[in-house]
Amino acid sequence: MRAMKVLALAALLGASFAAQAAPVTYKLDPAHTMVLFSWNHFGFSNPTANLGISAGTLVYDEANPAKSSVEVTLPLANLDTHVSALDEHLKKPDFFDADKYPVVTFKSTRVEPLGNNKFKVTGDLTVHGVTKAVVLDATLNKAGMQPMLKVPAVGFDATGTIKRSDFGVGAYVPNVSDEVQIRITTEAEAGKAK
Repeated sequence: MRAMKVLALAALLGASFAAQAAPVTYKLDPAHTMVLFSWNHFGFSNPTANLGISAGTLVYDEANPAKSSVEVTLPLANLDTHVSALDEHLKKPDFFDADKYPVVTFKSTRVEPLGNNKFKVTGDLTVHGVTKAVVLDATLNKAGMQPMLKVPAVGFDATGTIKRSDFGVGAYVPNVSDEVQIRITTEAEAGKAK
């Protein structure tokens, strides 16, 4: 009888550990996600725009972070520089050509854990109909229960640099910088707790 109790306890502990180690799928929260990009304008200023997201999924595997992934869609309709004339200009054919290419997408292909909640995330970025591999330096800010929504949540920041001419968006280079700095901050939540 005692052996049965020990086996049952071991099975419960094993099931509990397996449940904790399972990857969790989170939905990125558009209200708490900013995808900022900045560039240099003739050496005088460094404007910044926010793309935001319309949809995004993050799978985070705490036990094996290399199995994590992220996929996002960023509609150019959400582009916001805080200057409406610039928003419209960036959507024109000499830049994003938003009528022809209305979204930017990113899909990770590799996540490399670096320790101390740091990761290198490699993925396919598609802009202006061109797909190129890019690398983002990501940091896990926090994983835990979101206190207001009462659901599991994670938060990440990430940075990277791309050359816009690689994506066919090279108008006014080099006076307007080819290099674009990217800074992302996001929160993501899992399904509601039962």
